[in-house]
Amino acid sequence: MIADPAFARPGRFWKGNVHTHSTASDGVRSPEAVCATYREAGYDFLALTDHFMAKYGFPIVDTRPFRTARFTTLLGAELHAPATSLGELWHILAVGLPPDFAPTPEGEDGPALAARAAAAGAFVAIPHPAWYALSDADAASIGAAHAVEVYNHTSQLRTDRGDGAHLADRMLAAGRRVSLLAVDDAHFACMDAFGGWLMVKAEANEPEALLAALKDGAFYATQGPLIHDIAWGAEEVEVTCSAAAGVMVLGRGSRAAQVVAPGTTRARLPLARIRDGGFARIVVADAAGRRAWANPVFFEG
Repeated sequence: MIADPAFARPGRFWKGNVHTHSTASDGVRSPEAVCATYREAGYDFLALTDHFMAKYGFPIVDTRPFRTARFTTLLGAELHAPATSLGELWHILAVGLPPDFAPTPEGEDGPALAARAAAAGAFVAIPHPAWYALSDADAASIGAAHAVEVYNHTSQLRTDRGDGAHLADRMLAAGRRVSLLAVDDAHFACMDAFGGWLMVKAEANEPEALLAALKDGAFYATQGPLIHDIAWGAEEVEVTCSAAAGVMVLGRGSRAAQVVAPGTTRARLPLARIRDGGFARIVVADAAGRRAWANPVFFEG
């Protein structure tokens, strides 16, 4: 038996977005307006993650004044350093940064910057890998990464490069234990909000509890479908969800099992072909093609 932290731990699910921008960098709306947008849309929390660059004054926007009794914020930023193997500026998502996180010094590369953010207490993720063609080797070099964006909404809308599942699966096959994020990365220059979010399991909608749950992998990512429960057994996994057109368990390489039937709300999937690949993850897809991604679990021995 495997205890999936998103479903086995106490607490309830809180809806939030952990990658968003404002006028503090290259976004269109002010930090206050961005927080209000998500709060009014029924989100429980938001991380405003403006670009941590010299031309913007290395912002870690203090969103604490925009918290309410039912809406909270996590401090964060999208960090940058030169340069990936393609010569691109590194993009590193860091949620839960301290307000006094030091600016990026000359000579600090992406892996070192990610490690410094993690050491400062942040939840670190690899954002939009398909958007800038991040290589496997580059991804592997970010040893501090807790997660990979499996879906980035603005990258999908603007460049058809929003899917990070391929990279995530290769990292998992190589033995990396990373979680999967769905995010908006909203800049509000187009309708790029509310396309991907997290459901985080915690006992309180408070920054410390949410950050701990993120680091523990106690969440799932979604474009809309709900995952109510995942029960991992020795021979099969049982998934309970909102009405789905397909429920699947995916493993290393081509290993997979699925139930494809309209209106599915409960599915039992065999693990015989999955276990020897070392990991498994659940995907739920609805009739509109929207997906929910559970974090991977890992099999020992």
